[in-house]
Amino acid sequence: MENEKEILKWFNDELSSQEIEDLKQSEDLQTLEKIAHYASQLQAPTVDAQAALEAFKVKNHSKNKIKVRTLNFKSFYKVAAVVAVLLTSSYFLLFNNITSYETQIAQTKSVTLPDNSEVILNAASKLSFNEKKWADQRALTLEGEAFFKVQKGQTFSVNTAAGVVTVLGTQFNVKERKNFFEVHCYEGLVSVTHKNKTIKLPPGKTFRVINGTIENVADFDAQNPSWIQQESSFSKIPLEQVIAELERQYDIKIKVEGVDTSKLFTGSFTHTDKKIALQAVTIPLKLSYKTEGKTIIFYNYGVQ
Repeated sequence: MENEKEILKWFNDELSSQEIEDLKQSEDLQTLEKIAHYASQLQAPTVDAQAALEAFKVKNHSKNKIKVRTLNFKSFYKVAAVVAVLLTSSYFLLFNNITSYETQIAQTKSVTLPDNSEVILNAASKLSFNEKKWADQRALTLEGEAFFKVQKGQTFSVNTAAGVVTVLGTQFNVKERKNFFEVHCYEGLVSVTHKNKTIKLPPGKTFRVINGTIENVADFDAQNPSWIQQESSFSKIPLEQVIAELERQYDIKIKVEGVDTSKLFTGSFTHTDKKIALQAVTIPLKLSYKTEGKTIIFYNYGVQ
């Protein structure tokens, strides 16, 4: 009964018989009867038709209008993103206790571990371990090269892509580079596991793998690796590995022209003077070099 004139006719008893029957079938009848009842209790006026009409309109509008809220997916995604960030942050704060140390080109860094063991990282290397679990498991991961002075205690493990080095308390050096893996033992006893094969190294012994092949290496009597004294030393090492070390110790790029980089080099170069370092590598191998910007080109002596 949505026609306002018909509502007024009902109040004035002006509806036809058919209209009254239609009204009885409508849910609006109860509302109109209540309005009429309360209106009859008033002394004056008997019925405020206009007020009744407005009341009916408000009631009818509230009953028939269904409020619908559309889902704003942009807002939903924003809220979801915030929740995800909060959950992720909470996870890392509560469960992620990984501590990492990293060096850049021509940089070394000394690190003291939670058990007071000492590590010196060589250039372009990274060390990481779980500090929360350290008391129960002395294990870390190494990418690059580092010298270790390990305090005696439970097993101490160094994990690399090429193998695992395990000790109880000793001094040793681990170098893991592309196609190269080497462990020197300076004190105590070192256990090296490579491809499910374990080797025990006493002081003065070396375990070396080049391009997947285990090499025989002569004994040494040094007290620590030469790079700690800013000098890189090599004993029958392929030139490609020596070149890679030059690039790590100096901010340079080395290219070769007609040079066999598999030839072996024995010698050393300083970390403090680039010119002397380049000469120390090229002269013994009868090579020459030239500089083009930050790029060094190695070539066979007398070719150019």
